[in-house]
Amino acid sequence: MSESPLLKAILEGALLAAGGPLTLDSLLGLFGEEERPSRDALLTAIGSLERDYLDRGIELVQVAGGYRVQVRSECAPWVARLWDEKPVRYSRALLETLSLIAYRQPITRGEIEDIRGVAVSTSMVKTLTEREWVRIVGHRDVPGRPALYATTRKFLDYFGLRSLNDLPTLAEIRDPEFLGDDLPLDEPEQPGIKLPLPSNDPGRTELQELSAESELAGATDQASRPE
Repeated sequence: MSESPLLKAILEGALLAAGGPLTLDSLLGLFGEEERPSRDALLTAIGSLERDYLDRGIELVQVAGGYRVQVRSECAPWVARLWDEKPVRYSRALLETLSLIAYRQPITRGEIEDIRGVAVSTSMVKTLTEREWVRIVGHRDVPGRPALYATTRKFLDYFGLRSLNDLPTLAEIRDPEFLGDDLPLDEPEQPGIKLPLPSNDPGRTELQELSAESELAGATDQASRPE
């Protein structure tokens, strides 16, 4: 099956029905051996779908977990009105902890506490692991063998990243235009910070995503300074 309207239609249907990212291998698995398109044909069809969506309310994007179709960020504020629930809120402390794991991984709980200057609660670690944003990838070869934490593919997918290389750089974080006027990162811990809805949820907005990424990065400047 070469590039054809049928191939595009099959891929579009699968991506819409999946409710999450699909890898190339997953998409190839939709086809029997005799009808299976080449990877090049699949990529060509995906590129064609991306162009088809350029002026529409949905877009096809690539994240760590593969390809997915999602509501375009410009349209999300209106589409989000279909749902009553509000975005999940997490504390600034939790986001700072997640930030340090993302930028310093693999890292131990004790190392996070040394940088932040406060204890990392068990419930905070439990929340991050239950969300499947963080996992234990080994143990530090020191007395007590503390667990080493790192981010997961679900973390990348949730924040719309293909890889850790897509995280904001220190230069970007220090740029006032990146943080904006609504993110007073120097202020004391706030009751809660909005995170974006999952990327395959129509409630995701560009502003929420930027705010979450900025807060994620907020602890990095402190973490990178000499002790």
